[in-house]
Amino acid sequence: MRTLYSTSVSTVYSNELSNTSYHIRQALVASVVFTNEYLMVNEEQRMSDVKKVVLAYSGGLDTSVIVKWLQETYNCEVVTFTADIGQGEEVEPARTKAQALGVKEIYIEDLREEFVRDYVYPMFRANTIYEGEYLLGTSIARPLIAKRLIEIANETGADAISHGATGKGNDQVRFELGGYALKPGVKVIAPWREWDLTSREKLMAYCEEHKIPVDFSNKKKKSPYSMDANLLHISYEGGILEDPWAEAEDDMWRWSVSPEAAPDQPTYVELTFEKGDIVAIDGEPLKAHEVLEKLNKLGGDNGIGRLDIVENRYVGMKSRGCYETPGGTIMLRAHRAIESLTLDREEAHLKDQLMPKYAEVIYNGYWWSPERRMLQAAIDETQKNVAGVVRMKLYKGSATVVGRKSDESLFDESIATFEDDAGAYNQKDAEGFIKLNALRLRIAAGKGRKQS
Repeated sequence: MRTLYSTSVSTVYSNELSNTSYHIRQALVASVVFTNEYLMVNEEQRMSDVKKVVLAYSGGLDTSVIVKWLQETYNCEVVTFTADIGQGEEVEPARTKAQALGVKEIYIEDLREEFVRDYVYPMFRANTIYEGEYLLGTSIARPLIAKRLIEIANETGADAISHGATGKGNDQVRFELGGYALKPGVKVIAPWREWDLTSREKLMAYCEEHKIPVDFSNKKKKSPYSMDANLLHISYEGGILEDPWAEAEDDMWRWSVSPEAAPDQPTYVELTFEKGDIVAIDGEPLKAHEVLEKLNKLGGDNGIGRLDIVENRYVGMKSRGCYETPGGTIMLRAHRAIESLTLDREEAHLKDQLMPKYAEVIYNGYWWSPERRMLQAAIDETQKNVAGVVRMKLYKGSATVVGRKSDESLFDESIATFEDDAGAYNQKDAEGFIKLNALRLRIAAGKGRKQS
């Protein structure tokens, strides 16, 4: 009897559960359908809200495709912005390419001086290096481009900005953090995170289908590397470099000769500093961008500035990259040399402690953040007396400091000399200094504390 009752109850419960499961499934299906319809309507509404977009435009394959894709996907007007920050390529052809795509508002601007004066120089005042090696050539170029994107958006009445950075890299973060910092409500369109054009072949097919004017005739001669250049550096990624064990081919490098092929005679150069910035080379006053152009030539001719590293991207992955930073390498060595004469010891040591954080802030895209401004204020305060001349010897891949002088020098030869200092420094004072600094060590040893 107990078994019959149990079976009967079980059957009823099972039927109810089955009916309940059916209704739950139906409800879930309805919910998914509603959600998808809502998202589609919301997406259509989002796209219809975009009437004009300012695109960071290089005139290359990716951004040429983006112009047409924006026009078709968002049914919007596209404004192109091309910045000359010393990439070494003609930027004016970008105008013709943009016009062929139906773009009516085209901005092409020479920003070389602003780039070096307001971004590179402030960064070098901190002797900035990311993870011990990288001179942040790509990172430091993004804040200026982001600033101009927002300014042009304001000038033209655009309601969105767009860029060609992929969803795997740091540049998407840098562009967009800058955009949001300068215009909190700006819309950002990142095509690489939206479209299905996931390979170079698909991009080229899209160009052919839409008759986009991109030259494919010499595609076999194009570099197999992804390259990015500005006045501070040129970077190489992809191709065989995706294997960290593979040595970069010598014909990859564009800006420098190999150290082995550099001249057998050294080149000497004198760099004049004022408030931490180089203002003259060999006594000739130069603008900021002219300084970097000349140092790039001098460094490249002498095989200086090549770098092959694996770095930690902000987005989480490790990336192998090769960099040429000939002028920046010379600047960094020279700046540290003039600081060694002119900065107080504790000032210099504290500044060195701040540098890794400052480098991280810039690398991760927070140039427009309050922490970067705070750090910059502290760094710039230290540079008021960083003035003088540094003499460098450039030879087969090395940039060596061989002399430095400054009217602001804290180096006192009468005290530091190994000869008779005529009482300028009383060596007997060192005994008390040492005993006081040893006091805590002596107390610990007296208590039997282990010293190893």
